Amino acid sequence: MTRNTQPLSLRVPEPTGRPGDAPDFSHLKLDVAGAVDRPPVDARPVQMLDLAFRLVRVLDDEGQAVGPWNPRLDAETLKKGLKAMILTRAFDDRMHRAHRQGKTSFYMKCTGEEAIAVAQGMILSREDMGFPTYRQQGLLIARGYPLVDMMNQIYSNASDPIKGRQLPIMYSAKDYGFFTISGNLGTQVPQAVGWAMASAYKGDDKIAITWIGDGATAEGDFHNALTFAAVYRAPVILNIVNNQWAISSFQGIAGGMETTFASKAIGYGLPALRVDGNDFLAVWAATQWAEERARSNQGATVIELFTYRGAPHSTSDDPSRYRPGDEHEKWPLGDPIARLKQHLIALGEWSEDDHAAAEAEAVDEVRAAGKAAEAIGTLGQSRPSVKTMFEEVYATEDWRLVEQRREVGV
Repeated sequence: MTRNTQPLSLRVPEPTGRPGDAPDFSHLKLDVAGAVDRPPVDARPVQMLDLAFRLVRVLDDEGQAVGPWNPRLDAETLKKGLKAMILTRAFDDRMHRAHRQGKTSFYMKCTGEEAIAVAQGMILSREDMGFPTYRQQGLLIARGYPLVDMMNQIYSNASDPIKGRQLPIMYSAKDYGFFTISGNLGTQVPQAVGWAMASAYKGDDKIAITWIGDGATAEGDFHNALTFAAVYRAPVILNIVNNQWAISSFQGIAGGMETTFASKAIGYGLPALRVDGNDFLAVWAATQWAEERARSNQGATVIELFTYRGAPHSTSDDPSRYRPGDEHEKWPLGDPIARLKQHLIALGEWSEDDHAAAEAEAVDEVRAAGKAAEAIGTLGQSRPSVKTMFEEVYATEDWRLVEQRREVGV
């Protein structure tokens, strides 16, 4: 019988900083902008294994776009992206205040992550289907979804487009390529793969895209989805938004200290890209690469978007209890809005005055939408009609619904 020569111990990963500590990102290995090669779209996954461990970057410290991943976007597209990110942040700020004023029960900001949903929402068609998690509001905003409808949903008022059937910020907008958000973590990934498989099975030309947080990659749904995506070459883009923190546990609890999240694709035979999620151009280029691969029947791509959650996880969270207070300000990859602003200024296509005007315009637009939504009612002031809970349940009402309607009096 073999005996251990020493007692066994269990390792529990710990972040590099806790409240009161100085932020420390010295452990990060970040490629300089332009250093990572861009493989052909038809490259075999085994030929690009290093891209799961490198970091695709386009914008350098001076705001110049460099390297093979530069998508060479025109100035109008860049401005549209910047304005959408500014509007997203203004929307977040107002709705966070609305929660503090008791107008809604819950909200989640995407501060520092705006480039991800905005860039990807601009690239893909609204006919492609996005399966988001709860920090992709920029997807709707970039596509022009009415802000007042988003607010009505958050307030669950009489004009809530989904009739009070979802928690605040769990939007649903099929016409905008935005599948209903699920509060159960990870479920959207197999849904996206299944939708993509169905599109291919029908001979359609639409692809799917989905997002999952670093923590939720530990869910079984994520791994089940990767198996199906690989085996059936589903036309889907699988994004892992590594924003460093779940509600109170850091990404190391989900395995982020052992390897990159992008490298999880390797065991499934899928191509993987690891991308600077605060670089609008890098996000655009990587998504464009994966989109072309999916549309040419070469299957799925896993993209790890390396970013940082600047705001609390939600209005129910206090990050000062588990991480250094100024950690977001010290994040080495900066702020996505500031970086795209710097790039446009370097091109001679933007100025400080332009930026101030865009911020003021965004605040005014959000304020106007807020007044319109609040005139209908905030949480508890108005609500969808009771009769709507019997609608859209079955294609044809059966006797049970008819009886229930009668009992309720609607």
